[in-house]
This record gives sequence, C-alpha cells and structure tokens, in this order.
Amino acid sequence: MRIAVTGGSGKLGSTVVAYLREAGHEVFNLDVKGAREYGTIRVDFTNYGETVDALMGVNDRYDGLDALVHLAAIPAPSILSDVATFDNNMVSTFHVLQGAKRAGIKNIVVASSETVLGLPFDVPPPYIPVDEEYPARPESVYSLTKHLEEQLEIELTRWDPDLKIVALRFSNVMYDEDYAEFPSFDADARARKWNMWGYIDSRDGAQAVLKALEWNGKGFERFIIAAADTVMSRSNAELVAEVFPDTPIRGELGENTTLLSITKARRVLGYDPQHSWRDVQ
Repeated sequence: MRIAVTGGSGKLGSTVVAYLREAGHEVFNLDVKGAREYGTIRVDFTNYGETVDALMGVNDRYDGLDALVHLAAIPAPSILSDVATFDNNMVSTFHVLQGAKRAGIKNIVVASSETVLGLPFDVPPPYIPVDEEYPARPESVYSLTKHLEEQLEIELTRWDPDLKIVALRFSNVMYDEDYAEFPSFDADARARKWNMWGYIDSRDGAQAVLKALEWNGKGFERFIIAAADTVMSRSNAELVAEVFPDTPIRGELGENTTLLSITKARRVLGYDPQHSWRDVQ
C-alpha cells in the first residue's frame, strides 16, 4: 500500500513508519516536525490548506494514496492548556479526515486513547477487565477530544458506506528503555491504577496499525490496543482486591493478563502482541 502517516515523527509514529516500511509499504510521514528527508513532509494540521495540499500533493504525485494513519495530536492531558489541547486535536482531526475525503482515501486508521474508558479511574469502571462495550467516560479535556473524534468518525462513515475508519484505543506507549522502571511499580498498587496497570510496546502498537489497515471491513470500529500483560509482577487478583474491591469481575482475571481487554482486537483484527517488559529484565 501507499500510506500517509500523520505524526510519523512521534514516539508511536516513528515506530509505525518504520514497521510499515519494513512490511513493504510505501510510507509518507506528514508531521509538523521531522528530518529533512525523502518521504517526510512538514505540515501544520491546524491549517486546513496545508493539510489538504499535503494529502493531495502526495496523492497526485504518486497516483493516489491507498490508506491514511492519523496519529498526530497533543498526545496526553496537561501538556498544554485544555483549550489549546481541544483546539489542536479536534481541528487537526477534522482537517485530516476532510482532506482524506477530498483525496478519495477510504482506508483510515486513527489513534484514539485508553483514556475514553474512564481514566484515571478515580470513579471505578463498571466492570473488570474493561472493554469496548460500555459507553465512553472521558474525564479530561484530552479524553473528551478522543471521544468526540470517535463520534465524528461514526458520522463520517455513516455518510459514506464505502469508508472504513478504525479507532485504536492505545494504552501507554513504551520503548525497551522505559521498562527499567517497571519493577518499582510493585511497591504501590495505586501508582499505576490510573490505566488499570496497562501499557503497549510501540512495536505491538505498530502491528495493530498494520492489522487494522489490512482488515477487510467497512464503517467505524474501535479496539483497545494494549500489551498482553500488565506492568505489575503482583497478581491481578491482589491488585483488584486492594484498589477496586467493589467492582464486578466479568470473566477471568488471569495472573498478570492485561485488564484492558484486547479480546476484540485479537478476534477481529488478528492482533497478537509479541513484546513484554518481562522479556528485557
């Protein structure tokens, strides 16, 4: 495929670009920053003219784009003010999706977020493990933008039955060098309860992107994307009993199995995470 990746210079984006290229695809990195090199185009996505011109320019020069991966965003709460985060993320996403429409791109994968599940879980979730089945519970402006972006994508795919948009609710993205800190988490069960002790290796995040691009579906779908395990050595039963004692348990907890359920992603996309922090200790 010929694929445009927005935010391809970021922590997850750089891994996605490399992974897709290694898989044999032609990939163009569209980002506000990035090295001066072939395949990288600097774009301010808050400017619709720049956005559509970049997408159409690549589209025209290379006889069409087959797919779009939209990762560009302010990536977490409290990096910028709430207003700046909302303005950037909502406007950029609309510009990218509208530009993709003008370019005739029908295969789109976007970065949603685990935060829509109710992070930081100061109000406990309705059940554990958490999954995609209960309504979004945004608890920050950043999370609100991700929820609203999903709603936007639902309507865009309703308008166009040939359009596919897959929203991947990524957990906390990690590199190998981040794993050295993980053993220290065991001392306090509440230190990482904010995302149900979850994470995602950037390489498995990239795998999920490729699986979503390859999935032969239509319309809108959402998937939680996390590692197969938690960040903790302590058992899930112990963690849940201490931090969420009154929350109903739905299904098996497993010893250290992720409590951000990836069952749907495994079943529908064939997602199969290969990397764990336990392998580099």
